[in-house]
Amino acid sequence: MLFDRIVRPAMYRLAYHDPEVVHERTVTLLSRAGTALRPVAKAYRTNDPANVLGLTFPNRIGLAAGMDKNGRALHAWPALGFGFVEVGTVTRHPQPGNPKPRLFSLPATDAVINRMGFNNDGAQALADRLAAHGKPAVPLGISIGKSKVTPLDEAVEDYRYSLRTLHPFADYFAINVSSPNTPGLRALQDKSALAELLAELRKTGAELGGDTPLLVKVAPDLTDDALAELLEVCLDHGVAGIIATNTTLSRAGIAPAEAALASETGGLSGRPLTERSAEVVRFVHEKTEGRLPIIGVGGILGPDDARRMLDAGASLVQIYTGFALHGPGLVRRVGRGLAAR
Repeated sequence: MLFDRIVRPAMYRLAYHDPEVVHERTVTLLSRAGTALRPVAKAYRTNDPANVLGLTFPNRIGLAAGMDKNGRALHAWPALGFGFVEVGTVTRHPQPGNPKPRLFSLPATDAVINRMGFNNDGAQALADRLAAHGKPAVPLGISIGKSKVTPLDEAVEDYRYSLRTLHPFADYFAINVSSPNTPGLRALQDKSALAELLAELRKTGAELGGDTPLLVKVAPDLTDDALAELLEVCLDHGVAGIIATNTTLSRAGIAPAEAALASETGGLSGRPLTERSAEVVRFVHEKTEGRLPIIGVGGILGPDDARRMLDAGASLVQIYTGFALHGPGLVRRVGRGLAAR
């Protein structure tokens, strides 16, 4: 394909083979594209409406959190075929993230390892940008997480601040308690900690006079028992849905040619996660008897992967690594594949 054979290799050569530089340049270019993307939209958009979470999505394919953390290119993503956009993860406090290098491309594996560490400009900066430039033409999800400088026992107020600050703009919030790149964050998936967090966020949402859906993003590395306990808490506290899954700490599935990269710390995404993320989606769907809508994410690199997610019980899907490795043509292929389902 043109992107895989020519465009991506050229982008990496110009960036001295630094995936984070490629990422940053891509978002910057899209943020400046403006009306130049109008002809692109005609070729890439898919009309396949879905009603989920009380929202209408023009199609079932979303951009996962992590690609456009600070909402800089919000008006470009719908033109590339996405039916919804999730920005972030953002935190109460601006933070630079972990030391570089922290992003590693594994093209032979069709995967990425990242330990970005929630690098973002902060919740207030995102709110200011949204107030100045407006929301995209598709539903907007905002992923919120804990600042690294915030002690774990003060995490609830960190999330509440971001929720209050961004409440006027979000069509749904993703509560990220499952990234492996913020120390201690995954402890918030434990029953008591998650119950406290969700109770306070629901209370805060009610005080703000709105009923913006709250979704919990789960790790693929939880045991069935731990996941079942998490789902029980989510149901008890009126969570609107589940995002399954975040990146994995497992290194299974890495190609032998890229085995040296397996020692890099961080979360693995892409093809090695395809089977596990679908397993988690199926478990969530069966355990909750379909009561919680699911956004399936992880290892979606073609229409068949997306269809398997929907067959497992997902209502919507998200793409990030596949887009980063294979470009917007993947969004179009997946969109058309699901529309013909």
